[in-house]
Amino acid sequence: MATETVHSDDHITADTELDLDVLNVDLYSEQLNHNAAVGAESEAAMSLWKSMKAYPMAIFWSLVVSMCVVMEGYDTILINNFYAYPTFARKYGTYFPGVGYQLTAAWQAGLGNAAGVGAFIGVLANGYLVNQFGQKPVLIGSLVVLSCFIFMTFFAPNITILCVGELMCGLPWGVFASAAPAYASEVLPLSLRVYLTTYTNMCFIIGQLIAAGILYSLVSLDTEWSYRIPFALQWAWPAFLIPLLFFAPESPWHLVRKGRLEDAEKSLRRLQSKSSGIDVKQTLAAIVHTNKLEQELSIGTSYWDCFKNFERRRTLIACFAFAGQVLCGLNFAYNSTYFFQQIGLSPSQTYRLNVGGTGLALLGTIFSWVLLLPYFGRRTIYLWGMATLCMILLLIGILNIRTTSSGIATTQAALTLAWTFIYQLTVGQIGWAVPAEIGSTRLRQKTVCVARNAYYIFSVIAGGLEPYFMNPTQWNLKGYTAFVWSGTALLTFIWAYFELPETMGRQYEELDILFAYEVPARKFKTFEINQFSSEQLEDLDIRRLVTADKLSRDAAGS
Repeated sequence: MATETVHSDDHITADTELDLDVLNVDLYSEQLNHNAAVGAESEAAMSLWKSMKAYPMAIFWSLVVSMCVVMEGYDTILINNFYAYPTFARKYGTYFPGVGYQLTAAWQAGLGNAAGVGAFIGVLANGYLVNQFGQKPVLIGSLVVLSCFIFMTFFAPNITILCVGELMCGLPWGVFASAAPAYASEVLPLSLRVYLTTYTNMCFIIGQLIAAGILYSLVSLDTEWSYRIPFALQWAWPAFLIPLLFFAPESPWHLVRKGRLEDAEKSLRRLQSKSSGIDVKQTLAAIVHTNKLEQELSIGTSYWDCFKNFERRRTLIACFAFAGQVLCGLNFAYNSTYFFQQIGLSPSQTYRLNVGGTGLALLGTIFSWVLLLPYFGRRTIYLWGMATLCMILLLIGILNIRTTSSGIATTQAALTLAWTFIYQLTVGQIGWAVPAEIGSTRLRQKTVCVARNAYYIFSVIAGGLEPYFMNPTQWNLKGYTAFVWSGTALLTFIWAYFELPETMGRQYEELDILFAYEVPARKFKTFEINQFSSEQLEDLDIRRLVTADKLSRDAAGS
């Protein structure tokens, strides 16, 4: 395969030497290729520390946008942990002789999945809205909408209204969950990308940690305010974030896709430090070059385009990477206060473990940033993480044979805490990074949306089954439920071994070419390419024409 080398001494130091009109050319323009190559090489050569100094505002705005996700993380743990809350069970549950007040399995499934159903719709809508309006106005509008729907959950007189309120709140939560990683991947350089896309996961944990602390502090309060106060605290985030987001820059990638090169340049200047010495227009040239390459490869911007040609493979990888977070046993083992209650722990012990588990989740995320992400690839971390989670679940299930022993029950609880730590160390982190990186830039937002909806679909299914597995008035499997999730974790590991590629250190154009060449997942790390080689671009063009001709003939034959 032909290659050519671009040297950093070719760098054009003055912004004014590169006019924006130069970027409005076709993909094969030597000047566009040269400037894009220099911009891409400059980004790839930046160390982590240099990137942090060069992109301080990009880091800041990524952190701000990701903070929207805190609310979904907060509610995810809030509503599921209310099932073991005495005052909540008395208000919305049913009395069962010999058992006490319990929400029925049907209502547990309904409440637990309502926000997920709403988020599914919100994610789909976000793909269209962001493509039309951009990230900033969509995020602000979603925060305003959320502020209104919180009233339903706070004042809910019965469980039906509460369920509808959860569903409606899920609409903006779906927007936040799919917007945050996509925004981070578009405003940050290569060396920072994985940290800020996975920071979305940390925001979930921050929300869960806040909720766990509040639940523990209010569990002894024997009035309706023990569950009303946690709902009311959700109003704090929109009040803080809405005025702040008015000053956020729009994604330069979105502006380039809309043909607004001048606005994209202004956005880049706001994201980069003036003292960094980076040529903004060459960074812009690299973005324009990637967009033109994907146009040449016939990559569109609709949801349907996510499932065309080699984009189908990219979309499926994103979907399974996200869905793997559910299939590895999330609904069973992650801070499961209801599981703790069913194996005989007291409410006080249950909520102390809940706080401890959330603290371990936060610690796992930090350890992942420091000990794993700088040194190991996405594929390696995901595979080893999934294998370890599978083994922990298998052990929990085996121990359930003697669950009548208090020591065994405590061991099972401890193993769920270990599961939580390993999950956030590995799969919980990488499950966010892969969907944000794997799709083409023209379809990134929609790829993240489709992948996040795959997560919600599996989450709704798992959330519907888990209450029946655990509820003492239904199947009452207790720890044996771990066998089910151990099996799905094993299947996910097998998929990842054969299909999950390594994206660490790869720029977006490189990924476009790797998928266009149909490189097997296990060869992604070592396959050599040069996205600025004229011969390679022409070879890709031939491949595109052959594929288009084949599709045309297949359509005519059918």
